[in-house]
Amino acid sequence: MNPEKTLYMWGYLPGALPQRSPMLSPVEVSLPQTTDAGRFWTNVCTGGCGFAMAISDTGKLITWGSTDDLGQSYVASGKHGETPEPFPLPNEVSIVRAAAGWAHCVCVTVTGEVYTWGWKECVPSGTLIGDSNTAETRQETERHNLFLSEENSKAVARENTKRRRLSSAKQAGESSSSGDDQPLSTLPCLVALHPGVKITTVAAGGRHTLALSDMGHVWGWGYGGEGQLGLGSRIRMAYSPRHIPCITTSSTRRVPGTYVKGIACGGRHSAIVTDAGALVTFGWGLYGQCGQGSTDDELRPTCVSSLLGINIDSVAAGLWHTICISGDGDVYAFGGNQFGQLGTGTDEAETLPRRLDAPSLENEHARVVSCGARHTAIVTDGKVFCWGWNKYGQLGLGDAVDRNIPSEVALDGYVPRVVACGWWHTLVLAESLT
Repeated sequence: MNPEKTLYMWGYLPGALPQRSPMLSPVEVSLPQTTDAGRFWTNVCTGGCGFAMAISDTGKLITWGSTDDLGQSYVASGKHGETPEPFPLPNEVSIVRAAAGWAHCVCVTVTGEVYTWGWKECVPSGTLIGDSNTAETRQETERHNLFLSEENSKAVARENTKRRRLSSAKQAGESSSSGDDQPLSTLPCLVALHPGVKITTVAAGGRHTLALSDMGHVWGWGYGGEGQLGLGSRIRMAYSPRHIPCITTSSTRRVPGTYVKGIACGGRHSAIVTDAGALVTFGWGLYGQCGQGSTDDELRPTCVSSLLGINIDSVAAGLWHTICISGDGDVYAFGGNQFGQLGTGTDEAETLPRRLDAPSLENEHARVVSCGARHTAIVTDGKVFCWGWNKYGQLGLGDAVDRNIPSEVALDGYVPRVVACGWWHTLVLAESLT
């Protein structure tokens, strides 16, 4: 029987903290005191812009964050109370994996079904769970539409000030998909997959989702304007799950392996790992986050050739960066590095994977990796390290100072096992030494 684990959190969740102030050091998070919430935590979930998610032993998805501060909580991803509580999914489902993007969530049940909710352009056609015609739901939708319209206008303005190498046609496509006229699905939707497809894990990006089946096949849906769906084109929207051909035997685009064993979604890019230990990337490449030695977008799954010969075990992706771990426990980083999120000791971007050689990682064997929007965390055999953006204390180091090298987070008396980063926070499941 697995030992029961303690959940720690640090960083910022608006509305869920006293005076809305960040938690600069690890703080224990307790399960809600209800009969169905469970007795102990079993997993933590990546992502969440203003809210956090974890899973209990009863298969409940427990969420918390803010319910009333529309400017920060991004409640288009569902209503998350100020204290942890089970998210309103059907009583009979048992959740084993979950992830959150900018304004949507996705989870997997023990039977391999997928539920998703949030910004409607992130939610494929499927069966809605609940009554979407209630006055409360209509009012909630109207408020969210107004909020997202304002937020999209701000986002577009910010994006237009950034350096982007886009053709006029691509700019038009991005503008037309800004989502200003997109209604919301605030209710969970059961995703319609092909008969016999059983999903084992999911990943959520800015506005796209990947799902990995028990047969090692990858499915994707949502926005694909930079190639993050890997379908070979700048598809504006995939309104239903599409099978992504990740492994090919083409002489020009050969990807070693027979199936996919790991997936990750960044803000607008994606990464997968094959059973042969090959790392494959696709999507937005402006900051080098595809690791191909350039800043070009990759519209199809493309092997990161500089890592061939190195057995990659797992991968995580942030807003503009990508981090992977080898079977030997080495950490490789590439992409945007404005806040030190690559951990290389500088703020210079990397278009090719760079192995971290920080003194703090000497003799450490990395096991688990997760990326927030602009920060990174890993778990080794007995420690947790964080680096990158720290404005909201998301590194758990007792201050709000950015770090550009891996820095150990103190968890006295506990051994970290799993880590998951959100936009402004970090979650760790740890076991007691006693």
